[in-house]
Amino acid sequence: MLQFAKFVMTRAIMALITLVIVSLVVFSLMELVPGDCAERYLAFKNTQGSSIQIANELEAERARLGLDRPFLERWGSWIAGAFQGDFGDSCILRVDIAQLLGDKFWISLALCVASLALAYAIAIPVGIIAAASSSAFLNNSLRLFSYLGLALPNFLLALMIMLFATVYFGNTLTGLFSPEFRDADWSWDRFVDLLSHAWLPIFILGWSATAFALQTVRALMSDEIGKLYVTAAAARGVSGGKLLWRYPARHALGPIVNSLGFDLNRIFNELPIVALILTLTEAGALLIEALARSNDQQLAGAIIFLLTASIVTLNFLTDVLLAVLDPRVRKSIIR
Repeated sequence: MLQFAKFVMTRAIMALITLVIVSLVVFSLMELVPGDCAERYLAFKNTQGSSIQIANELEAERARLGLDRPFLERWGSWIAGAFQGDFGDSCILRVDIAQLLGDKFWISLALCVASLALAYAIAIPVGIIAAASSSAFLNNSLRLFSYLGLALPNFLLALMIMLFATVYFGNTLTGLFSPEFRDADWSWDRFVDLLSHAWLPIFILGWSATAFALQTVRALMSDEIGKLYVTAAAARGVSGGKLLWRYPARHALGPIVNSLGFDLNRIFNELPIVALILTLTEAGALLIEALARSNDQQLAGAIIFLLTASIVTLNFLTDVLLAVLDPRVRKSIIR
């Protein structure tokens, strides 16, 4: 138990250090963008028809935003606020970022996690069966599905489904809420309405993730099934599902569990394009708006940091889970 506690503490410290380093990288990138927040805001106000003398107002705006302070001091204030969920105001919209994001980020994260869960709920059992089966038809069918999933981009799949639904059912299947629930407070009816719309982005985001995970599970299982310890277990009379789950699957799924954070990041990277196609009002769409349209680096930096924090947290939890399943993991860290 003491060894396990040391392992968890070590991993927690490493996760915290990773977050601090990432925050420094994100904040540095925000600072390297040409023009600071004061310049972009005043320029934006001028484009909106406001009569602002940029030369006269620039220094006062920088002082108000604290941009005249040293870099490390501003980064320290930003990361201290970020760990408390306070990212300041949006550079362009002049709205508190936490208020602007609201539940958008958590909805986005829930969509990604649900897509990831769907992918592995399908890929793990099917990949194990495919690796253990000698049926050429089954293996070729799964291989074809995997190739389709990897070759067909998610945004193209979204367009195909929308076109089919529009032509045959007169429904574009866009958005996450019905009009009457879009700006309503959370309730059971609003949650049910979200579920009735969320299945499509979850399916689309899980499409390629399922194909990728299926290939990975099948390859890892095929490698483990041929090893001597599995043959020895079969010689002792262990067979069927008990043999597969107790021996090769237990070892093959370790790398799968360890890659959950990577897969979550990959799914979130695909979310903004899918969000634009399906007109989803969530963090993916806000990230595209902040990076490509309004150049609002404060908003983009907050979303990226929150995503990174989610991935680091997931990696920490998967490390702990691996340590529970395989004592060799925690022993290797302590040494």
